[in-house]
Amino acid sequence: MFYLWRAMAGKPVEGRQEEQMAIANRVESVVGSKEDAGGKIMRHAGLLSGQLQQLRTRMYPPKSEKILRPFLTNEVSKLTSIPDSTLKLMSTEGRGPVPSRLENNHRVYTLAQINELRELFAMQKPADALRFLPRRRAGEHLQVVAIANFKGGSAKTTTCVHLSHYLALHGYRVLALDLDPQASLSAMFGAQPEIDVGSNETIYAALRYDETERRPIRDIIRKTYFDGIDLIPGNLEVMEYEHETPRVLANKSSAGAIFFERLKLALSEVETDYDVVILDTPPSLGFLTLSAIYAATSMIITVHPAMLDVASMSQFLLMMGDLISVLNESGAQLDQDFIRYLVTRHNPNDAPQSQVVAMLRHLFGADVFLPTAIESTAVEAAGLAKRSIYELEMGQIGRDTQKRAREAVDAVNEAIVRLINDSWGRT
Repeated sequence: MFYLWRAMAGKPVEGRQEEQMAIANRVESVVGSKEDAGGKIMRHAGLLSGQLQQLRTRMYPPKSEKILRPFLTNEVSKLTSIPDSTLKLMSTEGRGPVPSRLENNHRVYTLAQINELRELFAMQKPADALRFLPRRRAGEHLQVVAIANFKGGSAKTTTCVHLSHYLALHGYRVLALDLDPQASLSAMFGAQPEIDVGSNETIYAALRYDETERRPIRDIIRKTYFDGIDLIPGNLEVMEYEHETPRVLANKSSAGAIFFERLKLALSEVETDYDVVILDTPPSLGFLTLSAIYAATSMIITVHPAMLDVASMSQFLLMMGDLISVLNESGAQLDQDFIRYLVTRHNPNDAPQSQVVAMLRHLFGADVFLPTAIESTAVEAAGLAKRSIYELEMGQIGRDTQKRAREAVDAVNEAIVRLINDSWGRT
């Protein structure tokens, strides 16, 4: 299936979709009732991929691209700390970006316009510039945050998306990097992995050992619909790094000897372009995850508060400890600003979950974030539409439900941002 995908990766979207459906139909007609497992999987993959593309086209017409909603002046005021009255006065006097008007005559700003306001106020009030434009300054290192756990369903991607969106909404420059071959993060940003991401367009392109095929990381970075966030998408191709690295190591190649440094070196090429890099790691402890851990300046381990998930995390920590020891023996030194545990999909009213959370806090103390990512129908509803809670407009779901979910997500992200600012020496 991987090689089938590779053969189709360079085709236009329409051609690939038609070919997927044709393959599915051809397999079905040839094998009929005696279809084997491989044929069935190929047929189902073609059918599902075609259906997903149709759904995406309906969700994001006319060009199948996501767009970000505009923001009311009261939202802009909360995001920028610019008083609502000042925004209205500027609009009336024609100063700054010109907001659009809704049918009810309310002013709305795009995120790009919000960032224009930030730069304007930071320039006008240099003593207060950080409050308006919190981008890192000279001497502040690039913060690379790895979201990790090899247990599926621990909300790694959901955490990545909400953290990326929160940072961008507050004026930070973000690079979201999808290291997971399942590419859920890419899908959340509107890129269907088998349709929109071709050969040599994932992080593998910047990590591969073939000098003739390797590309500068800047060449594979994509702008997104969310102003302030760039994306390096993923798909099945990233698994090539897991297959290729052992072969290189077995041949005792000098390039393979520093396999774990390749991601860190690639990110250094665009270090000046971003404030924070978010790494969505695979649900495994392979060479990509090891590279992410080495490249990261901080790590957040997501955990669902159920005993099976905690037992899985225990194995993850043991294996990660062993791998870090291997790195240390190779002369690599991990230098991370913080490692924290984030409780996800948390139902505070569930007694067994509360017991698990209490146990984690007892064992790890302040290394467990005090805020938790609560389980919410608002987050689930947003996820079904490939959106974050920040992209939902009031009225799309129950007001109280959305408000509680937004407050919980904000609390988690605020805690992470505080640690990032601490790492930069900010008070």
